[in-house]
Amino acid sequence: MAGFPVEELAAQASFEETAYLLWHDALPDARQLAGFREELAALRPLSRITTDILRAAATERAPAMDALRAAVGTSGLRATGGVSTADEFYDDALALLARFLTIVASYRRLLDGEEPVAPDPTLGHAANYLYMLDGEPPGVGAARALETYLNTVADHGMNASTFFAARVIVSTRSDVVSAVVGAVGALKGPLHGGAPGPALDMVFEIGAAERAENYLREKLERGVRLMGFGHRVYKVRDPRAEVLAQAAERLYETEGDDALYELARRVEKKSVELLAEYKPGRNLQTNVEFYTTLLLHGLRLPSNLFTPTFAVGRVAGWTAHCMEQRAPDRLIHPQSAYTGARTRPWVPLEERQRRRNQQIGVVT
Repeated sequence: MAGFPVEELAAQASFEETAYLLWHDALPDARQLAGFREELAALRPLSRITTDILRAAATERAPAMDALRAAVGTSGLRATGGVSTADEFYDDALALLARFLTIVASYRRLLDGEEPVAPDPTLGHAANYLYMLDGEPPGVGAARALETYLNTVADHGMNASTFFAARVIVSTRSDVVSAVVGAVGALKGPLHGGAPGPALDMVFEIGAAERAENYLREKLERGVRLMGFGHRVYKVRDPRAEVLAQAAERLYETEGDDALYELARRVEKKSVELLAEYKPGRNLQTNVEFYTTLLLHGLRLPSNLFTPTFAVGRVAGWTAHCMEQRAPDRLIHPQSAYTGARTRPWVPLEERQRRRNQQIGVVT
């Protein structure tokens, strides 16, 4: 990530350091980091209109990603219109980075019939998210585990949906808020990568290590995909999966269910063995979904919050890509190849209708 091995950066950096790196192509010094944290802390509270939208969405029991998409669009509202200046672009990006976690945490509490918890300016980004969800300051281990997760998902190159969607919008000289709203819409689609929840559902269904082999063989013999394994890009074990596996291990040792973690590791081992047997040569390894779901479950996040939590981390990368795309000020204009029929003659409406009537046996 930005030239750093993800296994080093994700496990050691604060999320604020990672975001600063993506935006400025350098890790911050102490003064820069303190200033960045102060700016984010000042911008985390939500405007009244954003909170009103979340309350309305909660009344309708809207999915969390729909509420996030609607609320994010209010981040760029100003008293005056017009084209964004360079400063406004950066300020909007900063507000987006600061407020994503407040939006998601507030909406979760509203869905549960509870009032949102105001962000604590003394807490870091990851710790604030857990605090605003539960109303209690999180333990050091939980905050570090979430921080590692947010770092791993902050950036992932030019994947087909979210980063590209944001870049295309910014390339038209649109604003960063519009670009990020578009990215949220792209992330919502199930083909983006799949929600991580089903990987843990499989572990729960297995229930005991001695049941794993029969369960997994039955799935594979029916041609069912094992969730949490295989990746379109990585043909070896996803490096992000390794980082999250270590973070999950530390979390479950101190604040989680050791038995569940051990079961997940044994299911993973048996899955990789059987995939090699049933699909030789494909080298289907553990992907980031498997340990994402285990880590987020260990943090007591419900599964319907997994994708919005991904967005809390990914917004750092979306905004970084928007800044990079804005610099050359060039429109992205993909070309396409038409594959439909050619040399079709024009037929007037009356003649089209006469032929249609003949086809269906209507007498005129």
